[in-house]
Amino acid sequence: MEQAFRAGLFEGRTVLVSGATSGIGLAIASGFAALSARVIATGSSDAKLASLRADRTLEGIRFEKLDVRSPGDIVDFVAQLDELDVLVNAAGVARPADEYTDAVFQEVLDVNLSAAMRLSMAARDRLESRRGAIINIASMLSFMADADVPAYCASKSGIVGLTRALAHAFGPAGVRVNAVAPGYHRTDMTKALWQDPAKADKIAARSALKRWGEAEDLVAR
Repeated sequence: MEQAFRAGLFEGRTVLVSGATSGIGLAIASGFAALSARVIATGSSDAKLASLRADRTLEGIRFEKLDVRSPGDIVDFVAQLDELDVLVNAAGVARPADEYTDAVFQEVLDVNLSAAMRLSMAARDRLESRRGAIINIASMLSFMADADVPAYCASKSGIVGLTRALAHAFGPAGVRVNAVAPGYHRTDMTKALWQDPAKADKIAARSALKRWGEAEDLVAR
């Protein structure tokens, strides 16, 4: 592992991470920065972006605002990048118990699934010129079910299918497309679960390590 993720591994490489103002996205952005990549981390909250820009421990990361629901904003954002080696589609939301309404269902699919397609297509030429890579953040709910979040389940199942399709579409040009499917990790999105001792213990008990994952577990350091 130490040899595979040696210091300076991504020196001279540019990495774009969507949904990177908290949780898994922020951990991934920090991981790439620790390996000397030029990291651009995006989010939609002005308050979060301002706080992260002021954090001296994150000075190696450039935080930018991006609405991944807007095709035009995505095209304009990617167009101003000189080069791109890695795209990480980590933007994601869940609306427990509200996803049975049409508006919320569509909102979740837009952020979790459609945005990954938009970013991948906008970045395709730059990734092909660098023979780069796309990493999509799926979920264990790509393969399982949670009745409280039908849109989240559908979107993350869709991420797996999208990853397979893009891998075949982009592969001939040298762009690798893969997905990571995390289980239960302690992030802001899952706070209602891990802050409830009964629910948290039940989830931990059925995991291999008998504990909740941490976002940093997904980053090799």
